[in-house]
Amino acid sequence: MRAQSGIPSFIHRCRVYYEDTDAGGIVYYVNYLKFMERARTERLRELGFVQSRLAGEEGLLFVVHSSEARYFAPARLDDELLVSAQVCESNRASLRFHQQVRRAADDALLCEGRVLVACVRADSLKPRAIPEALRAVLAGPGPSSAGE
Repeated sequence: MRAQSGIPSFIHRCRVYYEDTDAGGIVYYVNYLKFMERARTERLRELGFVQSRLAGEEGLLFVVHSSEARYFAPARLDDELLVSAQVCESNRASLRFHQQVRRAADDALLCEGRVLVACVRADSLKPRAIPEALRAVLAGPGPSSAGE
């Protein structure tokens, strides 16, 4: 099932810290995946689904199955970033997110990626269906931004 195209993308704001940069003073490439992970987590949180509660009460986890990223320009120390998390595909036990990392100051696209997350049982790590309540909110319009 494809996500509806009219749903606004979720935006998570974050800042580049010294620990995010390499010896050249730019964001180390793998850290963009961390920024994307935080945006996906905050998207679920804003929709009312806290991952620690899902694991404890529902016995489910979301795990990354695969990811791809393309890099366009570097982020640097102290840059404010806008990280989107848009569900572009939803299946019975997985979600595919389209994500972008942009610099807030000039809206420059720095990194773009797609991440497939699978819903699994916390005890066995075997696939399980995404709860209907979560599927319903992901299919409809939701909040569009969150702070740092």
